[in-house]
Amino acid sequence: MDPVRQFFEERRRDIEAMGRDVELQRKSLDWMLHADRYKACYNFTWLGRPIIKYPADIVLQQEIIWAVKPDLIIETGIAHGGSLILSASMLQLIGHGEVVAVDIDIRAHNRREIEAHPMSPRITMIEGSSTDPAIAAQIREKAEGKERVMVFLDSNHTHQHVYDELKLYADLVTPGSYCVLPDTLIEFFPKGYYKDRPWDVGDNPMTALRAFLAERDDFEIMNDLSDKAMITEGISGYLRRKV
Repeated sequence: MDPVRQFFEERRRDIEAMGRDVELQRKSLDWMLHADRYKACYNFTWLGRPIIKYPADIVLQQEIIWAVKPDLIIETGIAHGGSLILSASMLQLIGHGEVVAVDIDIRAHNRREIEAHPMSPRITMIEGSSTDPAIAAQIREKAEGKERVMVFLDSNHTHQHVYDELKLYADLVTPGSYCVLPDTLIEFFPKGYYKDRPWDVGDNPMTALRAFLAERDDFEIMNDLSDKAMITEGISGYLRRKV
């Protein structure tokens, strides 16, 4: 066998085996719960901007962007802007594409830092609710004529909000590209864990994902991505639109 093919075939088998390893999954979840005492996913930056993700999810984001080479990346939720900068920097390397991002509250200091960043020419920020039909219309207009579109839904993590976002934005995802739902891990944390937040077990991106997939057969969960990450906020949260 060609050595390149052999490497990737061996890797595929290892990832499948990891996905079947219930003990490893339990240990990974235990690690995330323990590390969350120190807000572990808040401790990283991308090109100088805080990015609220585990390192494995940062790596997965660059993997899928490089594979798809999208013309447009839609992101709901901005926070400090690290994910936007990551997406924009990948598009800069690829040589084309833009990021359009929406947040209900873009704080002045974050907007200032994002707009001053070298990657800002590839980023458009919209303030408002991602489920506002007027906002969704602006984003659909951005997507018109784009050959490859990718979506990250990372704003309000309640079931209803994420489900509404899926109904608004999933159709913009082009075949072979991805819709990513971070924070599906909420379903696997203890009930009542997020005491000051409106989401919980039974009411989160994972439950929205399940409801969405019960109605659609044109998306598939790419478990090979979260299986190889293990330490991931997006457990089964990487959806690819079927070709």
